[in-house]
Amino acid sequence: MKKPACLLFMKMFYAIALMTLISSCKRTTDDQARQFFLTDDWQIQSSDSIKTTGDLISTEGFVPEKWYKTTVPATVLSVLVDNNVYPDPFFGMNLRSIPGTDYDLYRNFSNLSMSEKSPFRVPWWYRTEFQLPADYNNKSVQMHFRGINYRANIWLNGKLLADSTEVAGCFRVYEFDITDYAKFSGNNYLAVEVFAPRKDDLAITWVEWNPAPPDKNMGIWHEVLLTASDPVKVRYPQVVTEFDLPSLEVAHLNVSAEVQNYSDKPVRGTLKGTIENIEFTKKVSLGANEVKVVTFTPDEYRQLNIKNPRIWWPVHYGNPDLYTLKMEFESGGKISDSQSINFGIRQVTSELTGNNYLLFKINGKNILIRGGGRASDLLLRTDSTRLETEIRYVKEMNLNTIRLEGKLENDYFYDLCDKNGILVMPGWCCCDHWEKWKNWDAEDHIIAGKCLRDQVRRLRNHACILTWLYGSDYPPTAEVEKMYLEVFKENNWPNPHQSSAALKPTEVTGYSGIRMEGPYFFTEPSYWLLDTLRGGAFGFNAEIGPGASIPKMESILEMFPADHLWPVDDYWHYHARGGNPAKMLDIDNAALNARFGKAKNLEDYVKKSHMQAYEGKRAMFEAYARNKYISTGVIQWMMNNAWPGVYWNLYDYFLRTGGSYFGTKKACEPLHIQYSYDDRSVVAVSSFLETYKGLKASVSVLNFDLKEKYSNTVTFDMEPDGVKRLDTIPEIKDLSVTYFVKLELKDSAGKIVSSNFYWLSTVKEVFNWEKSYFWTTPMISYPDYIALQSLPEVRLEVTGKIDTEKAEGQVRIIVSNPSDKLAFGVNVMLANNDNGKEIIPVLWDDNYFALLPGEKKELTATYTGEKLKEKNPVIKVAGWNVSTVNVSL
Repeated sequence: MKKPACLLFMKMFYAIALMTLISSCKRTTDDQARQFFLTDDWQIQSSDSIKTTGDLISTEGFVPEKWYKTTVPATVLSVLVDNNVYPDPFFGMNLRSIPGTDYDLYRNFSNLSMSEKSPFRVPWWYRTEFQLPADYNNKSVQMHFRGINYRANIWLNGKLLADSTEVAGCFRVYEFDITDYAKFSGNNYLAVEVFAPRKDDLAITWVEWNPAPPDKNMGIWHEVLLTASDPVKVRYPQVVTEFDLPSLEVAHLNVSAEVQNYSDKPVRGTLKGTIENIEFTKKVSLGANEVKVVTFTPDEYRQLNIKNPRIWWPVHYGNPDLYTLKMEFESGGKISDSQSINFGIRQVTSELTGNNYLLFKINGKNILIRGGGRASDLLLRTDSTRLETEIRYVKEMNLNTIRLEGKLENDYFYDLCDKNGILVMPGWCCCDHWEKWKNWDAEDHIIAGKCLRDQVRRLRNHACILTWLYGSDYPPTAEVEKMYLEVFKENNWPNPHQSSAALKPTEVTGYSGIRMEGPYFFTEPSYWLLDTLRGGAFGFNAEIGPGASIPKMESILEMFPADHLWPVDDYWHYHARGGNPAKMLDIDNAALNARFGKAKNLEDYVKKSHMQAYEGKRAMFEAYARNKYISTGVIQWMMNNAWPGVYWNLYDYFLRTGGSYFGTKKACEPLHIQYSYDDRSVVAVSSFLETYKGLKASVSVLNFDLKEKYSNTVTFDMEPDGVKRLDTIPEIKDLSVTYFVKLELKDSAGKIVSSNFYWLSTVKEVFNWEKSYFWTTPMISYPDYIALQSLPEVRLEVTGKIDTEKAEGQVRIIVSNPSDKLAFGVNVMLANNDNGKEIIPVLWDDNYFALLPGEKKELTATYTGEKLKEKNPVIKVAGWNVSTVNVSL
């Protein structure tokens, strides 16, 4: 039977990841405490099929018959899907066919118990065999689990290492001393009995973002590894930066590390730190089994006052420069242990404005936060290649922030954000046991505190971390908040932290300065500048968005069976927030049909949806940019989907980019010109920290027949991180019902640095403000863009050439409009000439643009893979009213 394309796509990406992991697993390094990853050669099986116990399963004599092979990390369901036990859960309604997915479509599964028939209601066993490296002999050996969901009994070589009272909590990071359990020659046998989270556990949950997997992501979902050291082990090195703000001439570094003596005898030695050519040491004495935190202050060690440092900056503000700290403990003339970390010299602070809006500062500079809420893969699968692409997408969209609500990624994710200057807002999830503080028992308090402690230690050195939200839709109770604050203090958290993403003050810390008042469904572009009560462009909004993001046609064909492609039905609604009874797509589709004309077929629907998504995302981000720093931050809900979705994303699950992506990219250009839907003003916005002189803006208003009705040019200088109103378009008589505004911004050398094209209507939208609520503001009437359906077909001229001199594959493309008609919504892609499919990932500097008669546009497509020529590429150009053109390269 032919496998659905969803599964083929997933297997392609995760096969690449598996090869990468296998090539690095079960190897040691001198640094990072001789890490030894236990990645491959795992097997899993249900406890229903095994009538024995961990003391036997973790021995040489146990033979795992009919177990499912896997690598780790892997949740139980992901292993079963990979072993073809269940069909591709991402295709159509297949997820509902998997046992245990019989919960009500409209219920939050995280708050429900598994059914009695669920195969995941019972524990599942993970088992592997491994040999220790030869250089582990005569050393202290530790076993690390970076993520188990949710409880586990862990057995090694027939002995219980830890039970489920000790191993509980999905965000815990566990370390066990296995020196007395391990075999230093021959095989070791590890067995882990994993229990799924219950409805009253502090687990990984999906709320209403998408359907939840029936196993509730039970399993070993992060790495398992071993480390070894001589008696003293170095842990948790940290560097904290302080500047004499506003001056950035000197960085004062506070360095610390924890050292632990694993022996039953006192040890004396020297802890040495190295940052490039800077060294610092301290004598340390440890009693038997003692743990001690050793600090190095800039007052005590003058070399830690670094003049003219390379400063870490987020995207658009400067380079995300990183340093490396190496900490070594030396005793008796030999290195007992060493740890290295990368860190950025930067300082993050926050304050409340006069309106109680949260404002972040990086190195003393105000920053408008613009980002999206990220979703992990629904089955918690990761791979380095996909992560690299997604972080590159964020940067290419000119966004600077990713929010993580209860889906905390692996270390490589944060490393990539460090290197790319992307800020991260991690925190706990909403709408589940994490926010049911009044129902917490003593164990919940302990687990929550330890989860936060472990994540603080893991993330505090990453330059990318902006803040931590220890509440989401609601702030915690005073008791829990005080506990969290103590954890931050005890573990030297260097960044801000907020009580929630909501406008609800606490009796402990007051206002967080963040709000989340919606909207989440379709939103007219003018809303963001007109609304003054909910989601409008003021303050810091931690999750809002203008609704649907319909994928491209190729993705739709990979999501749904042929008999559910059109019209939109329950299959579509299932992939829009899991079949929520509100059927959000109905709201977006009603707007689309009223604004652009009723969709005639699937192709017409996709075309119109992408233009509606383009203008919707562009309008939201532009509004917040125009109003900075009355507006201080906006997080699009969401950045991406955990599975193939049709709602809340800026790029689709298959990594195809469409209207949402390019509307966002356009709006967030670091030097940008834009139109205001509320007062017809034309505004320039800069996200750079330098001044630009001699800029020239041009404004043109065109009737539907393309006759110019107004024009103006303005020359001006742009201040750092500035906003400047350049012009206000007057009221114009005799405009067509649908008309256009074209904006262009040139630098002092005459180079175009920003261009923008708007379709507008003399028929004004009317909001039903009285019925505005959390999800949306209903519309009484819509603007009229139906005339766009009558645009005559245009055939464009296209040329292209592969630039072989660049490190990354680049294609230089020129698209020209030789006609006397408008080419609207022009979409350019690279396709494989053998099968016609779009080549992904490809990074475009612009797309979904318009070309007036006689205009041409030069584009650059950057291909991040290797050997583009081997894909037999062609340039494929299409659009709203553009004949499809294929040009060979």
